[in-house]
Amino acid sequence: MKIEGGTLLFIGDSITDAGRARPVGEGSGLGGGYPAQVNVLLGSTYPERKIRVLNTGISGNTIRNLKARWQKDVIDLKPDWLSIMIGTNDVWRQFSGTNNPDSVFPEEFVKTYSELLLQTKPLVKGITLLTPFYVEPDRDQPMRKRMDEYGKLVRQIAKEHGCRFGDTQAAYDKALKSMAFGALAGDKVHPSPTGHMVLSRVFLKTVDYRW
Repeated sequence: MKIEGGTLLFIGDSITDAGRARPVGEGSGLGGGYPAQVNVLLGSTYPERKIRVLNTGISGNTIRNLKARWQKDVIDLKPDWLSIMIGTNDVWRQFSGTNNPDSVFPEEFVKTYSELLLQTKPLVKGITLLTPFYVEPDRDQPMRKRMDEYGKLVRQIAKEHGCRFGDTQAAYDKALKSMAFGALAGDKVHPSPTGHMVLSRVFLKTVDYRW
């Protein structure tokens, strides 16, 4: 899925949001995260392609929230290329209180994700799905273990729907061999600039970016 030009849209939760401008992040309003980094790298490496990068991530979102705003924040913006990273809050809410009604369990997660992809695939040239992650080296830690389960679901969804796939957790695990989690994400969820570059590299690999 080489991005030859057109509009690239990123959507997700706070990790994608990263302080972007409203209603749609673009240019200097892309926020301080990986969408802005990708924009700089694509623009500086392939200026002739005139790739327009947009960001509609919203802090706190789950796949359920994405569904509620999909028409306005994806379809109506008519992207040529789409990147989705969701799942962190779907999992986190399962650990934030007994029977939290905002939790999104696997069956709903897969069903809703698949519905959105079926609606969108005919309208775009390519879609990348990025896994949720938890920057925790202990794979048996409960939230890390659950996040890995959702990462596997995203891999399955990508395969079933013919989407590009990026394993962000694997990339962080590799980085954790050489640095402490705090250098990547102090709270294990919201990345530092270095942590965001890890995400940028994962995404760019899915679109055949040449460093």
